[in-house]
Amino acid sequence: MNLHGISGHHEPNSEPPIPTGSSSPKLKISPKLNRWSRGRALRSGVKLDRPIPRSDNSPRRQVTEAQPTDEADKKTTAIDVEVTAGKSIYLVSDGTGWTAEHSVNAALGQFEDFSLNRGSSVNTHLFSWVEDEERLIEIIKQAAKEGAMCFYTLANPSMAKSAKQACDQLGVLSVDILGPIIEGIASHLGVSPSGLTRGAPGRVKTLNDAYFKRIEAIEFTIKQDDGTLPENLSKADIVLVGVSRTGKTPLSTYIAQKGYKVANVPFVMGVEPPRTLFQVEPRKVFGLKIQLVVLQAIRRTRVKTLGVDTEAENNYSGIDLVRKELDFASRIYERNPGWAVIDVTNKAIEETAAVILRLYHDGRDTSTTVPRISKRY
Repeated sequence: MNLHGISGHHEPNSEPPIPTGSSSPKLKISPKLNRWSRGRALRSGVKLDRPIPRSDNSPRRQVTEAQPTDEADKKTTAIDVEVTAGKSIYLVSDGTGWTAEHSVNAALGQFEDFSLNRGSSVNTHLFSWVEDEERLIEIIKQAAKEGAMCFYTLANPSMAKSAKQACDQLGVLSVDILGPIIEGIASHLGVSPSGLTRGAPGRVKTLNDAYFKRIEAIEFTIKQDDGTLPENLSKADIVLVGVSRTGKTPLSTYIAQKGYKVANVPFVMGVEPPRTLFQVEPRKVFGLKIQLVVLQAIRRTRVKTLGVDTEAENNYSGIDLVRKELDFASRIYERNPGWAVIDVTNKAIEETAAVILRLYHDGRDTSTTVPRISKRY
């Protein structure tokens, strides 16, 4: 029988027809994975050769090195290049720049989706110990060339005024971080500020009790790391406990720099914690917990860094072992209801430290119903 020309049939040795048109299968890509991958690449400093997401349905263009062929292409290319290049922020200080840097970083936390939605990044540039006007003006001129925004912390009123005038004249968007704060405190105290920079000869530098207390706290914390010298746990202001890789050591060090003596004790599967731990006042002990999959990922990264073999990796980051360790820690927490237990999953050290210090001070000041962390200057 002649089968040629009959629809739906083909010769035995011929390849089956390839579906075309709307019936062809389409590759599905997760938009969340796409955003996550793009964001991680941008934070790592990688320039992406891919279209910038747009809100409309217009055709997307990739940013390439090819020259535009017409006026419309010139405009589009200029916009794309500007977005991809990122925005610059200048931080100018007459000291270390710590205040400016941390203030701006805190504010930038409100714009985490910028790099994802715009395919761009924000670049901060710190200029510290700017104590003469000539260098200050030079920096602001460079900011104008780059189209950067300028934040400054200048204690000298004359320098702050010069910065404001230069930014206004050169069209640089600027923010005086310290100025309004100094003016407010001056009004509250009823005295004028000294106007002296951190390194000025006339500024008094005293090594007061708070300074020596901080040094003592740091030294104590270093000696008490990872369960060392359990007999000294009663001398600690704060005791951190938890399984391996929950961030006990970096968290201890961070809190110690604020003047608190911190000890940390690891929970090891099958090993009971030292008896002295349970003799510590419960309000001083803080348990750290973390989600299973996150802890396993952290441990796997640690194992790869150390370059250990597969067997050792399974004994440290295997999912069953990690689950058992977390259950072991949970049972200890249940037996000690007076301990505060904090979930550190995806939390920065600063966030966890703030929670710990707030809870630590909540039960100490009985003179007020409003919890506070007090310091004397």
